[in-house]
Amino acid sequence: MGIVNVTPDSFSDGGQHHGPRAAIAHARQLVEEGAQILDIGGESTRPGAAAVSPQEEWRRIQPVLAELLSWGVPISVDTRRTEVMAQSLDLGADIINDVQALQAPGALALLAQQGRAGVCLMHMRGEPDSMQAQTLYADDVVKEVGQWLAQRVATVQAAGLAAERITVDPGIGFAKTPEQNLALLQRQHELLAVHRPLLIGWSRKSTLGLITGRPAEQRVAASVAAAVLAAQAGASVLRVHDVAATVDALRVWKAAASGGIPPTVGSRPG
Repeated sequence: MGIVNVTPDSFSDGGQHHGPRAAIAHARQLVEEGAQILDIGGESTRPGAAAVSPQEEWRRIQPVLAELLSWGVPISVDTRRTEVMAQSLDLGADIINDVQALQAPGALALLAQQGRAGVCLMHMRGEPDSMQAQTLYADDVVKEVGQWLAQRVATVQAAGLAAERITVDPGIGFAKTPEQNLALLQRQHELLAVHRPLLIGWSRKSTLGLITGRPAEQRVAASVAAAVLAAQAGASVLRVHDVAATVDALRVWKAAASGGIPPTVGSRPG
């Protein structure tokens, strides 16, 4: 899953692809590098990020979404706003990737009524501007995140969404300390007990910066290492900024696992 941020303030590439023309060009590059899903976001949810209105969020993403939907690549919209979800689905979005797991008023009913799009339910506490004050877990962060995701999946299914529409995300960096993030990576396999595909997003996260001492734009190697570890532990979807480097690393991992040489670079997946 290649990340297409149409925002001026995302933590790793804020402003770099802000504006429809730049965002579309970036999305095309990600597909050429091997992205199999594109995830469009119009609101930064980095720790401490200020909220934007649904109207501004939709203004940012609408022209990009309209163009990308003509490419024949699955398109995900990263939003927590019911209004933006509805507009995105009306336009034809394939997936809603919600950091608040369809908890906004009307979001769950909207997706249940829509009946087609996939959804990603992410674990997060509070709001982006306050979530890092909510990192105290009563017992075991991995256990609690897994239990919360399982309960949320059950609630979403009870509302009418078929299980095959649902993916879950433990929310690396969202209301988690660096140590908790690493515990989720170390014991990620335990989350497979939720029995839904795992989407994992380690790309350029601040925990990798603490480990390496590098700023966000220099965390490619660390991000790729985390992505391969996540894949080894059962992740089905890897949400990344650096698609080409991640694809190459996964090809090596798969070749080593199978003992076979994959197709040439000229026939990249995607």
